Amino acid sequence: MRMSSAETTTDHKKIKEWVEARGGTPTKVKGTGDSDEEGILRIDFGEPEDSLEPISWDAFFSVFEESRLAFLHQDKTGDGSTSRFFKFVKRDGQG
Repeated sequence: MRMSSAETTTDHKKIKEWVEARGGTPTKVKGTGDSDEEGILRIDFGEPEDSLEPISWDAFFSVFEESRLAFLHQDKTGDGSTSRFFKFVKRDGQG
């Protein structure tokens, strides 16, 4: 069994391509944020979650930048299949 590795990026194009290649869409958690901010970001992969509401990529990346987030993601699982593992992490001084 080979180790799978995760990569961190702040590149909007890479993030959007990774998410859309896996059938995901940008969302936020309902009831978070206010008129000035979008709230807590999530990616919806089609499993119905009443707590999520769709947002545009522009709104998603606006919050992503304001919150100084990075996108930690895995392309393949240990057995070589496509992975949907990701999480948002705080940037540590990079890009």
